[in-house]
Amino acid sequence: MSTATTSSVWRFDAIGTSWAIETAAPLPAEVRDEVAGVVARFDRDWSRFRADSLVASLASGEAASIPLPGDADAMLSLYGELDAATGGAVNPLIGDALARLGYDARTSLVAAGAPVPAPRWRDVLQWDASTLRLSAPATIDVGALGKGRLVDLVLAVVEPAAGGDVVVDASGDLAVRGVPVRVGLEHPYDARRAIGVATVRDGALCASAINRRAWGDGLHHVLDARTGVPVRAWAATWALAPTAMRADALATALFFDGGPELAADWGAHWVRMATDGRVQWSPGFDGEVFS
Repeated sequence: MSTATTSSVWRFDAIGTSWAIETAAPLPAEVRDEVAGVVARFDRDWSRFRADSLVASLASGEAASIPLPGDADAMLSLYGELDAATGGAVNPLIGDALARLGYDARTSLVAAGAPVPAPRWRDVLQWDASTLRLSAPATIDVGALGKGRLVDLVLAVVEPAAGGDVVVDASGDLAVRGVPVRVGLEHPYDARRAIGVATVRDGALCASAINRRAWGDGLHHVLDARTGVPVRAWAATWALAPTAMRADALATALFFDGGPELAADWGAHWVRMATDGRVQWSPGFDGEVFS
């Protein structure tokens, strides 16, 4: 939940989730069309849930290389930092491990076997100024930071046209410009409750939780790439950073050892809740955690 002083809200669905863009006045049709184009391009490049995407052609072996998507260098370079900080727990080639547990292109939610680790991505995936290559078929999944990246791209379109306060909210990943926004930190085991409140000031807040995209017996979308097994220690994370991509990346890293240290290196703030109910937060967190 959020509170802001904006008066116009544009709601739509994209990349499998609900979006709300809040502005002082309704956005012109041409701006909405430009947002739709940005979302469509990102989905066409990066969605592992559609057979005609660029990453699907790599996963199938149909192509060993593709023209470098516009967001590849920014996202994959940040994956390098996540990989180093978490000892390899965060990996953009986690897609096949997710599919094996049932989070596949058909969203079957039926595990096909025991968990498998992701490939060592730096041994398989390479890119340069013009090309993205895989030395063996594998499924790229940018879920650790991709939605945050798309929030930033949408904000870049909307902000110049808004002429004032802006909130871009992609169901838990949001960016704010202008008036500060107070956001409730939803309890991962009871959506009617909050464990605290964060204030977002000209920045972004992203959240992740094991109760979202969860199925079967203890299966969910946050896997340790080293084992392919869903994480067990942490139930939910929230991260605040200047960009949504960085906040999204930290929300993933905070499920693992090394996440808080990475946040400190970036000067970012965070809250996380363990599966046993304990809550931790960073020094200087701009908000309140309820006792």
